[in-house]
Amino acid sequence: MIKGLYETHLFVENLEISIDFYKNVLGLEQCYYEEERRAAFFWIGKPKEAMLGLWEKPKSEIDKRHFAFRCETEFILNQATKFLNEKGLKPYNFLNDGTDKPMVFAWMPAIAIYFNDPDGHYLEFISILDEEATPELGVISYNEWTNKDNLM
Repeated sequence: MIKGLYETHLFVENLEISIDFYKNVLGLEQCYYEEERRAAFFWIGKPKEAMLGLWEKPKSEIDKRHFAFRCETEFILNQATKFLNEKGLKPYNFLNDGTDKPMVFAWMPAIAIYFNDPDGHYLEFISILDEEATPELGVISYNEWTNKDNLM
């Protein structure tokens, strides 16, 4: 029956700022704009596979949301932090190690790095790793993940 997630929507304070961010910073393809309803829509990945909708609302009606963009592991490992920093975004992880290096959710397993959009929504680049899950390891660095046999 359910085969995937097709779309998600966010409330944003300033539609033009958010359009610029998702189009020009993250490189999503804008597919529709509706001035009357103050809404914009973007394809995520290939057109018609997944969509993001942005709706302008007063700041008091905006609550912070989270969603993740599926990316290639190679991009997250070698380019994501540099990409985000070059775009003026602050990448972060949950490792409490003072770095902005990607982390591994060992229960999936997946490698990920977080950042925020102009309204403070929690965005993530994530890639599922092609290995067996090891939930007991929790959230660890990629280096720890590659040496997980030494942790167990």
